[in-house]
Amino acid sequence: MRGEPWLRRYPARSGGRPRLRLVCFPHAGGNAQLYHGWPARLPSDLELLAVCYPGRQERLAEPCVTDMATLADAVTDALLPHLDVPLALFGHSMGSTVAYETALRLRARHGVVPRRLMVSARSAPHRARPSGLYLRTDDELVAGVRRLGDLGSQAYDIPELRELLLPALRADYRLIESYRPATPPEPVASPVTAYLGRSDPGCDRDSVLAWSELSSAGDFALRTYPGDHFYLAQREAELVADVSKDLEE
Repeated sequence: MRGEPWLRRYPARSGGRPRLRLVCFPHAGGNAQLYHGWPARLPSDLELLAVCYPGRQERLAEPCVTDMATLADAVTDALLPHLDVPLALFGHSMGSTVAYETALRLRARHGVVPRRLMVSARSAPHRARPSGLYLRTDDELVAGVRRLGDLGSQAYDIPELRELLLPALRADYRLIESYRPATPPEPVASPVTAYLGRSDPGCDRDSVLAWSELSSAGDFALRTYPGDHFYLAQREAELVADVSKDLEE
C-alpha cells in the first residue's frame, strides 16, 4: 500500500500497470480504512485508490473541508496523475455525491469519462433531504448517525476518541447538507449503478432510483442487499463481487 495526501493507493496485485483504477470515496465521518479489505477481493489487475479526506487519520491536523466544490476540486486534481488508465468511481453515502461531482469535473475539465459511477446508500442529489444534524448538539449528532446503523460508533463513547472524531463528522454533515446540485442536475456520461441496504433508514428506494435520471448514457442498475445504511461492512464479499462484475459490463 502506497499513497499521497488525498489518495491511499493499493497497487494491482498482478504487478505492473493496472487495467483499471477504482476510486473509492468514504461516507460522512468515515475514512479510507473503509476500503482496506477490498483490494484482496477485486480482480488482481485492478488498482484501488481510497480517497483520504482531511481532518482524520494521517490528516488529522488538517482543517476539514465543509464545501462540496472545494472537496470535489481537490479530489479531481489529485486524480490527474492517475488518468493514464481507465477509472471508475465508487462512493458510499456522502461519498456517492462527492464521486458524482468528481465525475462531472473529470469530464468537463479533462475530457475523462469514468467507466462507471457507482453510488451506495445515498439518494440522488436532487432528491436528498437535509436533516440539519450538523446544527444540533454533539449528542444529537451522534444519535442521528447511530440511527443509520452501527459501524464503529462505539468510538464516540470514549471521550478521547469522541473529541478527535466529532469535528470531522460535523464538518462532513455540514458539507453534504449545505450542498445543492445544479438545477436541473447535470447528468454524467457514465453508466450508473446504485447499491442499497434494504433496511436503510437514511434513504428510500425511490430516491435512490432517481440516480437513473442522471445517467446520460441511459444505463442504470440497482442492486440491493440485506442490511442498513452500513450494509457494505457486513456484505463486503458480496458487494465487491458485484462491483467487480459491474466493472466488466
